[in-house]
Amino acid sequence: MPRFYEALAYAKKHWHLLFLWGATAGLFLGGITVLWAATLNIPDLSSLESRVVEQSVKIYDRTGSVLLYDLHGNMQRTIIPLSAISPDIEHAVLAIEDPEFYNHSGIKPKAIVRAIVMNLAGGDLMGQGGSTVTQQVVKLTVLTSDKTITRKLKEWVLALKMERVLSKDQILELYLNQVPYGGELYGVEEASMAFFGKHASDITLAEAAYLAAVLPAPTRLSPYGSHTDQLEKRKNLVLDKMYEHGYITQGELDAARVAKVAFVPPKDKSIQAPHFVFYVRQYLEDKYGEDALERGGWRVITTLDADLQGKAEQVVYDGAISNAEKFDASNAALVATDPKTGGILAMVGSRYYFDTEIPGAYNVATMKPGRQPGSAFKPFVYAEAFRKGYTPDTVVFDLRTQFSTACSPYNFTSEGNCYSPDNYDHKFRGPMTLRNALAQSINVPAVKVLYLAGLRDSIALAKSMGITTLADPSRYGLTLVLGGGEVTPLEMANAYGVFAADGVRYESTAILRIEDASGRIIEDNSEPAGVQVLEPDIAQQINDVLSDNAAREPLGVNSVLSFPGYDVALKTGTTDNYHDAWTVGYTRSVVMAVWAGNNDNSPMQKGRVSGLIVGPIWADVMRYAISLYPTEYFSRSERPPAGKPALRGAWQTPGSDGLVHEILYWVDKNDPTDAPPANPAKDPQYAFWEAPVRAWAGSAVFTSPQQDALQPLPTNTPESPQMQQPQTVQPFYYEIR
Repeated sequence: MPRFYEALAYAKKHWHLLFLWGATAGLFLGGITVLWAATLNIPDLSSLESRVVEQSVKIYDRTGSVLLYDLHGNMQRTIIPLSAISPDIEHAVLAIEDPEFYNHSGIKPKAIVRAIVMNLAGGDLMGQGGSTVTQQVVKLTVLTSDKTITRKLKEWVLALKMERVLSKDQILELYLNQVPYGGELYGVEEASMAFFGKHASDITLAEAAYLAAVLPAPTRLSPYGSHTDQLEKRKNLVLDKMYEHGYITQGELDAARVAKVAFVPPKDKSIQAPHFVFYVRQYLEDKYGEDALERGGWRVITTLDADLQGKAEQVVYDGAISNAEKFDASNAALVATDPKTGGILAMVGSRYYFDTEIPGAYNVATMKPGRQPGSAFKPFVYAEAFRKGYTPDTVVFDLRTQFSTACSPYNFTSEGNCYSPDNYDHKFRGPMTLRNALAQSINVPAVKVLYLAGLRDSIALAKSMGITTLADPSRYGLTLVLGGGEVTPLEMANAYGVFAADGVRYESTAILRIEDASGRIIEDNSEPAGVQVLEPDIAQQINDVLSDNAAREPLGVNSVLSFPGYDVALKTGTTDNYHDAWTVGYTRSVVMAVWAGNNDNSPMQKGRVSGLIVGPIWADVMRYAISLYPTEYFSRSERPPAGKPALRGAWQTPGSDGLVHEILYWVDKNDPTDAPPANPAKDPQYAFWEAPVRAWAGSAVFTSPQQDALQPLPTNTPESPQMQQPQTVQPFYYEIR
């Protein structure tokens, strides 16, 4: 502090001298800047009309030898005069990009000051926005894409010079002919023809708003991409801005907002693995910016296995076409990943990218919030239960059960606030091991396992394994284990990969490495780091169950899902409303998630399970994948058997009352490995689980948790454990937590 006060005193004493030096330095730097600016030349109009793309960005498969896409290999650009461009396009672009275009001199001083301040504060000078149309023309036609202060200064100076050389209409004409629309498309004429099949002079107001809306992010906001909801919002924003700046009336605004606009299907069919390529392109744009894609000259080596991708595309297409006829399931999607790296080996987002009927450009593989996974979500819940001490040998009762404490334990409906799920085959099997219950995808035991494992803990585990689409746990109840949330095929493949990798999670990635034009490495993911998110022995228990053909055999699974001689784990899933069908499975070398259904979420043919709809697609591609990679086998868990008999599956042991009981009689769900609870009836689900067990076992009496009088219960056989609510029964009310 003393030095600070000394400096302050010196400044006060010699302020005249300091002012003189500062002014001299400012004049000197200003003069240098003026001289430097004077040396910057604006190319003539003819050279500006020939936009230079320095080098094309090329996307390859994992070998670096199969070219998937050349971003500028078939560059399309048609120069047209401003008079041949619809005024609606001009007004839409100016309203959203530069409403003061005809009033400024090429730059906006306020925007420059804001950019400088943000840069000094540690922000990105190049990403602060506020660029005028003139500045964007300079960037598109004259300057390189390097993100430096010098380049930005050049942009400002050249924008001022361009305004003196060219008229406003000439600058706007240049912009509308040069602006990129993604991939090989440049200028509004090519975009109009590509998107709507008409010339820029014939575009409607709503179509013009879409053309302007795409501009900030041509890949992310592409009408053929997976963010059409964002495109729709921005289109409406463009229309609002046009109204705000007086280009359209209220009536025109209202009509354009609701106008139905049809996009013609994309025409470039030279691309390989289009859903994957545009997924990669979006990643590059998000991380490195649009400029890097326009002029980067990069060589992008992806994780894609072109051989497996080709097989997957053909099988998905054939299967979806067949399913449309047989099961009213018009679409399918597939993702395959490497569980040891997280690398995406194959991505098929629909039955065919260029299909106009579904539409095919919609990427179901990555689209969020996703689709309900049905029973394919169950392994995450069982894994959490195993972490808490339950084992594959633990037994619960598969009996028709009421889980809602707002209803009577004898009310076996799901009407109102009640919840009593059925099994897929409408049968109930009595006591079942968790191994058999998971392998056979039985619903009632799964709901019990979710209660035992805990809803929040199960969601937390799923998230740690890669399921990011699940929202606040308060949104879900016990239906979560039956697929009540939403997921994407990519997330499911990534999360199941944790099981395959003995509990290690690798972030999914599509990039192996990126090289610039000189061979310098921009990004390298060849040695990804994994994170242990699940205990190895727990993952191994899940692997053992899901690859147990004997445990799955009662399903009547045919040879389609059988892989003799190989360790292949799999789980199917079908939602109760028949909107979604899944098969997710894996070996030590490849994980594959396949979904089937309809883009509009309409139901498939009722009564059909995923093994019929999507299982054959999954199995066909998995067999091919097995032939491509080395044969490996799962490690088996060496965890010693649990000490408590109930956790080891001793369900026939009578309680102190001499009766057979559900597991809540023997374990405290908050600490299942500890001693049995002194008063099991304190658990709010105890009465609800015990009631059907008493009926199944033929017992004549049952005591309520409130120690009410004994109530008579009907006896039932194991083949038909259905009960009607006795007239004298007092319902039990508890909150399920």
